[in-house]
Amino acid sequence: MKKMLTEIANCTICKKYLPFAPRPIVQAGPCSKIVIIGQAPGLKVQQSGKPWDDASGKKLRDWLGVDDETFYDAKNIALVPMGFCYPGKGRSGDLPPRSECAPKWHQLLLPAMEKVKLIILIGTYSQQYYLREKVKENLTATVKAYEIFLPAFFPLPHPSPRNRFWLTQNKWFEKETVPLLQKKIKAILL
Repeated sequence: MKKMLTEIANCTICKKYLPFAPRPIVQAGPCSKIVIIGQAPGLKVQQSGKPWDDASGKKLRDWLGVDDETFYDAKNIALVPMGFCYPGKGRSGDLPPRSECAPKWHQLLLPAMEKVKLIILIGTYSQQYYLREKVKENLTATVKAYEIFLPAFFPLPHPSPRNRFWLTQNKWFEKETVPLLQKKIKAILL
């Protein structure tokens, strides 16, 4: 695992498409129990080098019901984005994750974590990649149908402050789904 994480840290596969020098950001360990597969690091995370070190990460930790110490302990949680480097800015937010990372690294990284009990899929990129034909017609329907993806996967919307409108329109998520997610996380981390 250590060798693979070093290889990932030195990856430059999509260098020519990035706005900054590659800085792959990932957290994983052979004993990780939960894998969180997000989109790609934002600019703040690109600068800090610490995954989910922004407002989205704070909201995610709230949803999971875990503190920073638990979240940033690779024995508990692996943080594996679809794209490992900040992809740059688009017209309405960050660009999509680079498509090279997941096919190259996920197939090597996930099997090396033999104690994984749950993979949390954040946003449509990871859900489409992992759920394939089982993904529903949109993110809301996929998140609402989370039970059919258990015990392997738990789909979530992105916890970005930009998604306030989605959360306002889908109050059931934080009222009903988040408490069930927290219960599942707590049982796994015991």
